[in-house]
Amino acid sequence: MTSHPRAISASIDPIKLDRLAEVAVKVGLQLQPGQDLVMTAPVASLPLVRRIAEHAYKAGAGLVTPFLSDEEVTLARFRHAAEESFDRAAGWLYEGMGKAFAGNAARLAIAGDNPMLLSGQDPAKVSRANKANSMAYQPALEKIAGFDINWNIVSYPNPSWAKVVFTGDEEDLAVAKLAEAIFAASRVDNDDPVSAWAAHNAALRTRTEWLNGKNFSALRFTGPGTDLTVGLADGHEWHGGASTAKNGITCNPNIPTEEVFTTPHARRVDGRVVSTKPLSYQGTLIDGIEVRFEEGRIVEAKAARGQDVLDKVLDTDEGARRLGEVALVPHSSPISQSGLLFYNTLFDENAASHIALGQCYSKCFRDGATMTPDQIATAGGNKSFIHIDWMIGSGEIDVDGIAADGSSEPVMRKGEWA
Repeated sequence: MTSHPRAISASIDPIKLDRLAEVAVKVGLQLQPGQDLVMTAPVASLPLVRRIAEHAYKAGAGLVTPFLSDEEVTLARFRHAAEESFDRAAGWLYEGMGKAFAGNAARLAIAGDNPMLLSGQDPAKVSRANKANSMAYQPALEKIAGFDINWNIVSYPNPSWAKVVFTGDEEDLAVAKLAEAIFAASRVDNDDPVSAWAAHNAALRTRTEWLNGKNFSALRFTGPGTDLTVGLADGHEWHGGASTAKNGITCNPNIPTEEVFTTPHARRVDGRVVSTKPLSYQGTLIDGIEVRFEEGRIVEAKAARGQDVLDKVLDTDEGARRLGEVALVPHSSPISQSGLLFYNTLFDENAASHIALGQCYSKCFRDGATMTPDQIATAGGNKSFIHIDWMIGSGEIDVDGIAADGSSEPVMRKGEWA
């Protein structure tokens, strides 16, 4: 039998990479014996894909099925495909994933693509392709957004991503720096990362229990350029860290995570807000976002950079101009203190408090597991083909909780828990 060596960059610590794979399976997914796993990943992340498969099978996985994407194949479409190609997506693939999730397969995504991959492509084609993909993805997304199954996202230091974060560095050094940043943020830079995650989840649980006990009707964000009141959905529930999916499995969907989050009321958001960090979206950097909400809907929007893409995002569907998530993150979070802009929402959203345009999470209702889509909508939950987080928190932002009687209480001061 021929043994094939695993090609791992010398810049990446193999021990920490293996810990990340173990954490993805044991903490991120808490994969159960006999449970299938559907995995999506860039082809550059194969070393991590292989390690996750090993840990999954050691945990008793049924079948591990990876789907790999390639940046050059993606670029080939935008450079050479027929015009009508950009209004199509592989619906058959997402229908199959939806069926797998309906059969209780777990889902794991490895992030790591070049965040600026499509920056030089026609924004109209990028927008059309994203919309078609979002529509086709609905059968699978509904199972994920509804938290029907245990799912998880982790990241791999793809060289093309590393060179965007650490411009000017040689590739090996950039990969090494990004790898260590990922390992630190994912809490695998110690000998017992599983225990480290247990302690972190306990700390986040303390925050969610306090917020759920207060049962605020709204949050008010104030600071430079921002005076935004975010009404909270009726019967909303705060979550953070580990949560229990409808299939009964407790998992950590995001690794890393520093946030506590809930569902806003889609029709009770008013005021102005500015972004505090750039948003990297599908190869375009959208920076200097300023929007105004009236009765939950964005009625004015501008960006210092990426205005065309922002406009197309907001026109995706009716729900794209309304909020599906609000999250609180302290300015002192490890990712914030790293001083890095990762150009990756999984990391950048955990550096600052944020809001998300689009689809809400049904799990962020006290009775979310039993609520119908109509009941979620009546309670204020938003529906959309998109879910896009962008950062509004900083060391200059205050957050107040507003009770049903109109009284207010400090929640955050200068970006820190009050």
